[in-house]
Parts: sequence; structure tokens; C-alpha cells
Amino acid sequence: MIYLDYSANTPADPAVLEAFLAAEQSFIGNPNSNRPAGQAARQEMARVTDSLASMLGLSPAEIIYTSGASESNNLALKGIAQASRHIGRHIISTALEHSSVGGTLTALQRQGYEIDLAGIRSDGKIDLEQLQELLRRDTILVSVCAVDSELGTVQPIRQIAEILRDFPDCRLHVDATQAVGKTELVLEGVDTMSIAPHKFYGLNGSGLLLKRKDLVIEPQIHGGSSSTIYRSGTPALALAVSVEKALKLALENQEQRIRCVSELNRELRAALSRYPQVRFNSPEDAVPHILNLSVTGVKGTAFQRALGEEGVCVSVKSACSADGTPSKAVFAVSRDRKNALSSWRISLSHLTTREELAQFMQAFDRCCHRLLSQ
Repeated sequence: MIYLDYSANTPADPAVLEAFLAAEQSFIGNPNSNRPAGQAARQEMARVTDSLASMLGLSPAEIIYTSGASESNNLALKGIAQASRHIGRHIISTALEHSSVGGTLTALQRQGYEIDLAGIRSDGKIDLEQLQELLRRDTILVSVCAVDSELGTVQPIRQIAEILRDFPDCRLHVDATQAVGKTELVLEGVDTMSIAPHKFYGLNGSGLLLKRKDLVIEPQIHGGSSSTIYRSGTPALALAVSVEKALKLALENQEQRIRCVSELNRELRAALSRYPQVRFNSPEDAVPHILNLSVTGVKGTAFQRALGEEGVCVSVKSACSADGTPSKAVFAVSRDRKNALSSWRISLSHLTTREELAQFMQAFDRCCHRLLSQ
């Protein structure tokens, strides 16, 4: 099997698994308990939280543990919207957002919130001028992904935060699911940020929501304070330890890994450019880990199936998107529905080898000739 779907899921780093197992075996108490075993677990939980906060330049009170980015996005968006409903009900987002953001906004819309989507320029970045035009005094939230999961576009978070300085009642939520380990993590001016460790060689079922210390949001899970008043439940200590290890490795090795993936991306683009039917949808300044392309005249789902039969794993849109519909992200930048239907995504890793890319190109060539001749 040739795995080129690292933006959907990454294999857990052995060091992350070791850290998880060690914590699971060493700390058997409930961190919410006052018994000796619980006290030991609570102390370790505090140590891990302090460590994560230090790595991110935050205070421990700004770390909320979740089950993943979907829960983090739901907690941030619903929590901010409900806590700010006395100010207004206007929310701005984009067509590039993950379904956990889009679905949450749809649910809020049914509750009477007004949702506007800012335009996307041809380079995949949010139209800042239109964002400014959409902002109102009753706008309570702007939600933007740091890195688009389909195109790899890096959004101008600093500029967005600067624009929102003139709107003190408006909060900025950033879905950083695809950003960690791939680009700079911009926290300044951001009110909430979602992080998913399974995207950077951590474990599925773990996540973080970073929340500015003085920001009050409405909890979505009730039942007790736990490690935070914003998310009840027994703290999953071993998962927290695994997040700590995964984040540490991602940040420490980020520069080296980006260099490696950038070289692979350049070689892959060069090889695919030899095919006149190939159209690249990812901009040149996208993160190198994501390369979105279309093969003119062939639906993305058909190419994905054909490559799957060759033992190659790629994605059509993000892993959580509905099948059979055009990519919203690709349509937003190309304004071409057929092109959006033909698009699919290759996602690379520092674990990807040149031998795998050579085998992929052979499989791509066979699929290309077979599908274009039908």
C-alpha cells in the first residue's frame, strides 16, 4: 500500500504510543478523586497541562482537553455564540471550513443566528476587503481555518485579527487542525483555536481547544468542573500525555520535516506537470504537505477508486465531507464546477519515500491512460 493521505490521518509515532502506555500503566487513579492515586494522577495532569501551555506560550488555564477537533470546533462556536447572544447573532466564516465547522454553523443558523460567508480569492485566501464589509456591530464571531484541508492554503490570521481589533465584541476562532507541524501557529489576537493530534502523529480520540483566559464560553458538556469548568468528564490522563509528546515532537522537528516534504512536493509537481490534463488547484504558497489537483475529464471519485485498486490511498475532499458533491474549496478558487468535481488530494509526510512517489507515478500513469480512454 502507498499511503498518500496523511492530512486525513497520520500513524501514531512510536514515542507517542510509549508515552501513552507508560501513563496508562503508572497512573490508575481518577484525577478528579482526592484519594492518593487520584492525587498522583491530578499532579501528573497538572504537569502535562503546564508543559503544553509552555510549548504554546499560553497559561495552563487556556488549555481545554477534548476528544478531537470536531468537538473543539463545536465547543468554541456554540460556546461563543451562546455566551454572546445578548450582543448579537451575526457570524462570519468561509466556504473552506471543515464540516465540523460548517455543520455547527448550520445548527446555529437553525437557532436564529445569521451566517455570512466571506469570499475566497483565486489564491485560496480569504478576501479581507469583503470581510471588512461584512463585519457589523452585532457580529459576534469570525471562524477561519488556519490551513485549508483540501488546498493547503495558509490563511492570513494576523491580518484578520488586526481587522477585528476594531470590533471588540467579535471573537476569532481558528481551526488549526492542519496547521500544527506544517506552518507557524499564530495565537496572537485569536480567542479560540482547535488542535487535533491525530494530524501530527498523535492518537485519535484526543484534542485541544485553546481558549483565551478571560473569555467566557457556554459549556456543551455539563456535570462538573473536572480539569476545566468548560468541559466536564473524567480527565483522560494518558491521552493528555500522548498529546504532550506528539506536540513536542511536531514542534521540535517542524523545520526539518517541512524541508523534507517541500522537496517531495516539488518533485511530485514536476512529474505531474508532464501530463497536459493535470490542473493544480493548490496555490504555490500552500503548505507542501497538501497537493490538490484535477485531471480534466475524470471525476475525482473515479480517479480515487482507480488509484485505490492500485493500492494507492488519496482523498477526494476532506475525510469528513459528503460524497458525490463538488469540492467547495476548489470551486471557491476556480469557479469551475467540473474542475471541482474532478479534484482530489495528495497529502505528504516526512515518512513518504521517493520510492513510494515513483510507484505512485507509475500507478497514476496507468490510471490516467485507462480513465481518459473510456
